[in-house]
Amino acid sequence: MRRGQIIQNAKKMANIVTVSLPIEGEGWGEGPFLLFPMYSFKELTDKVNRYIESNPYKQEPQGLYEPINYILSLGGKRVRPVLMLMAYNLYKNDVDTILENAIAVETYHNFTLLHDDLMDKSDLRRGNQTVHKKWDENTAILSGDTMLILAYKLFAESCTKNGEPSATTPAALKTFHEITLGVCDGQQYDMEFEKRNNVTESEYMEMIRLKTSVLLAGAIKIGAQLANATEHDANLLYDFGEKIGLAFQLQDDVLDVYGDTKVFQKKLGADIVDNKKTYLLIKALERAEGKDKEELLNWISSTNFDSNKKIAAVKAIYDKVNIKEITDERINQLFAEAINSLKSVNVDESKKVALYEFANKLLNRKY
Repeated sequence: MRRGQIIQNAKKMANIVTVSLPIEGEGWGEGPFLLFPMYSFKELTDKVNRYIESNPYKQEPQGLYEPINYILSLGGKRVRPVLMLMAYNLYKNDVDTILENAIAVETYHNFTLLHDDLMDKSDLRRGNQTVHKKWDENTAILSGDTMLILAYKLFAESCTKNGEPSATTPAALKTFHEITLGVCDGQQYDMEFEKRNNVTESEYMEMIRLKTSVLLAGAIKIGAQLANATEHDANLLYDFGEKIGLAFQLQDDVLDVYGDTKVFQKKLGADIVDNKKTYLLIKALERAEGKDKEELLNWISSTNFDSNKKIAAVKAIYDKVNIKEITDERINQLFAEAINSLKSVNVDESKKVALYEFANKLLNRKY
């Protein structure tokens, strides 16, 4: 089933925002009923933003914590914490009880961005100065390290009730440990790939799975685990998030070359100029032959070039070997696999509408 068909089916249920549940102790066929609110992506995003705005990290020394609050204040889509809350909301409605777990994941995510900016020597993050530019490199390192510790501290404390771990704590902590380490594994692979021209498709997919997908997938799984979902459901939701994350990254690769310059928020072709090992470049090296492959390799090895000419030449080779169409096909395949996993989760389809719509919006973005 194609993306459009899947989302059309979901939209038929888009007006269903509550589900009737019996009061605890009452049977389905008798007794009073409660409304189970299903929160929208925007409502949950607002919850996350309000928490971050009203609960800054205030400890002294100011020079350590001000950069932390600064990068958290720069916004972003808040996808990971919101997806955790959405997964929890499939089973329970008291989403505020896990809000701090979600904030912990967002804190960790922003820690990775802070250190990524430093390693990439980036000047801007979401249109604002990066931490190492606004302050200095040593501050970025130390504030980033502190964010990692704060994320773990907040997550662990949020898994306790009255000072004791809840029944869902071991599984949620195990997932948190796995995904945070996985991101670092992915970053290391990405760094190593910068020095290689023989990166395979499978190596690249594993790298972006670790660097991009596991944190998104893990956030969803943790939401389900904290709601005491079955292990089967939690794993299906993880698979949904992982496949959406992979498709998202491949789409990012496409947009860097083929995005609409009127809406894309950065200069097109940056990955080509930097010789980033994207899905497009890897497939082009695999498919190009003769003079086309020779030209592509020459552009990759060249250190003195006109950026616009390089972008135009490499894009022409991509077009010649149908790289955009090949990548779009892979994105559609991943999307279909993600939707199949979500459909298999053992909750009413009406509760999944927000997740279907989130996936559709994410994969039809223009920037």
